[in-house]
Amino acid sequence: MDEFIDLAAPAVRWLRRKATLKEPTVLQSFAFDEVHRHLYVLQLRRGGADAGDLCLNKLDHTGERLGHMYLHGFGHGVGMGVQHAPDGTLWIWTEAHAEDGYGRGVTRFRFSHGAVRTRRDVKVRHPVGGSTHNQPSVCQATGRIAVRYRLDGRPRYRVWDLDAFTARDYDRPIADLPQTGAHPDPGVPFQGYALCGDHLYQLAGTAYDATANPPARHGNTYLSCLDIRTGALLRRRRTEAGRSLDFREPEGLAVRHRPEPRLYVGFASGPPGARRFSLYYKPKT
Repeated sequence: MDEFIDLAAPAVRWLRRKATLKEPTVLQSFAFDEVHRHLYVLQLRRGGADAGDLCLNKLDHTGERLGHMYLHGFGHGVGMGVQHAPDGTLWIWTEAHAEDGYGRGVTRFRFSHGAVRTRRDVKVRHPVGGSTHNQPSVCQATGRIAVRYRLDGRPRYRVWDLDAFTARDYDRPIADLPQTGAHPDPGVPFQGYALCGDHLYQLAGTAYDATANPPARHGNTYLSCLDIRTGALLRRRRTEAGRSLDFREPEGLAVRHRPEPRLYVGFASGPPGARRFSLYYKPKT
């Protein structure tokens, strides 16, 4: 799991301009169920950003929707993860306990088509006391979970063994490091991250804009990689993946390990009220 995913490699198109999500909003994050070959995508419910209301979509690998469920008061959906328990249960990890639209904790639950879940329906975990903006990511290959969080307004990452975390043993994290280097311009929005072994991959950038980020320049989206053992920024590259998309806002990162590690990058396109999503991937070195 120490191999790098090549951030400088040309991106490969996987899904493009799909209009199959339940809500007409942009995707926020996504994760793979590699056992059953499903893709889970989080998006904000239309008009639900302030309350932290999310829609979770279950898709096949052609991007067709197989089901959906609603998560009221959970958060903004910046990160999510999939866990396969030893008994075969599939768990979805997301943020939870929304305050000002972002989760103060995390939770896990089983997918149920058509269901509506609220904070009262799940067991919320607060692994970092006093933190806000909690967003999980799961590395299925190594059995680890990361939580991006804020303390005193500063974003950090903490990584645990997933079995220990599931057992609510939060006192022995594998790593705790500051978020750094996501973009050359620190004012550009953070748009997602993914844990893969000893590496954290980050995404930052904005939608096309006629003046600050015009399509002719192919966007300001950057991918970067941190080493969780040292906190060092190992690599950072601008990506032109999906440069011909209209709007083109980077949204979400996920790693798929089969048949080999690949870093998938999400992009939103289309007009307001009718957003579409596209996924591109970068191969391992």
